[in-house]
Amino acid sequence: MNKPLVIGHRGAMGYETENTLASVRKALELNVDGIEVDVFKCKSGEIVAFHDKDLDRLTDGEGLIEDKTFDELQALTVNGGHQIPLLKDILNLVNGQCLINIELKGTDTANNVSKIVNMYLEFDMFAEEDIIISSFNWEELESFYKKNKNISIGVLTDVDQDPLEALQLAKKLKAKTIHAEGTTLDEGIIKNFRKRGLKVIAWFDKEPKSYKNILELKVHGIITDRPDKV
Repeated sequence: MNKPLVIGHRGAMGYETENTLASVRKALELNVDGIEVDVFKCKSGEIVAFHDKDLDRLTDGEGLIEDKTFDELQALTVNGGHQIPLLKDILNLVNGQCLINIELKGTDTANNVSKIVNMYLEFDMFAEEDIIISSFNWEELESFYKKNKNISIGVLTDVDQDPLEALQLAKKLKAKTIHAEGTTLDEGIIKNFRKRGLKVIAWFDKEPKSYKNILELKVHGIITDRPDKV
């Protein structure tokens, strides 16, 4: 059985606070094949790594992340004594050591993320094949594709969604991967995607106790909170 790519979820969020430099560093220490991070564009235009629309759950601040400038975000403390990093900080840390999956969480992220990614490609810090742009916001994915057709697109489907609904958009955007919630996948769905040249990366709404079932489906990759447990 071919081993799937092991991709650290928000770094290695099972061990360190999600989407922080510490979490990314931990994922690298665990020799992951890839790292997934979430990004928003803050009020002053910078692209920052963060998962939630609001700041309440993970920081000592409150309000919407998109309503704050980067200076305001830097004044906050993330759970565990961390700061909200720039996407650039994460890319500098990873520096081509593994694949990077950038999930566009907020609105109007595509343009700035495309510019940032192109800069790192120009400096040969990453190869094109080592970057995946994914999102549940399919309009944002379309926007990214219009600006940058050289980077792989991953179409995300939700826990209550049939992954096959992604086929039409995947064809339109020439996507390489479908990122589907693990419990929504079965052998028939995987075969359907494979027939169309699409690879499947599984993510989990709730981390499974065992990866046996998903490994038997021979997915291309697994996004996990604890990369060393796959």
